[in-house]
Amino acid sequence: MAGIVTAVSNSAVHSMSKPNVDAIRLKAGLGVENDAHMGVTVKHRSRVARDPGQPNLRQVHLIHSELHDDLHGAGFGVAPGQMGENITTKGLELLALPTGSRLCLGDSAVVEVTGLRNPCRQLDGIQSGLMAATLGRDERGDLVRLAGIMGIVVADGEVRPGDAITVELPSPPHTPLQPV
Repeated sequence: MAGIVTAVSNSAVHSMSKPNVDAIRLKAGLGVENDAHMGVTVKHRSRVARDPGQPNLRQVHLIHSELHDDLHGAGFGVAPGQMGENITTKGLELLALPTGSRLCLGDSAVVEVTGLRNPCRQLDGIQSGLMAATLGRDERGDLVRLAGIMGIVVADGEVRPGDAITVELPSPPHTPLQPV
């Protein structure tokens, strides 16, 4: 499997949207340099309120640009970074990756996939109904979360739009992604 980075974004303050930048630097064990969610322990405010010492499994947020395309088709005007992602991708079925997959980005950065992003009501602050549009049901009626994946940084590196992404799958048996 291979894909491409279409946009990178970060924000030093806690906000839903993150502005696009020319490049981001990933730091092993920490996340995206100068991003509000960077750190060894959890930085998402709702999770900090529950247990500030839990490990940060949400250092990097990735969304597939194909989701943006689908949302545009449904009448939502969503741009890269606007839903809080650090890396927007194209050509990878992010939601189909198993837990523990490694995404090799650019020359040296590596992100290990920890799970699914659980969409929150803050998405409705971007546009009414956006949260519901990032949720679906499969053929069994089970909830499907479409708002991207989360990961931790295992190797430093700079990531820019246009960088290649390759996937290294973990050894079987593969564990499907769950919300983190």
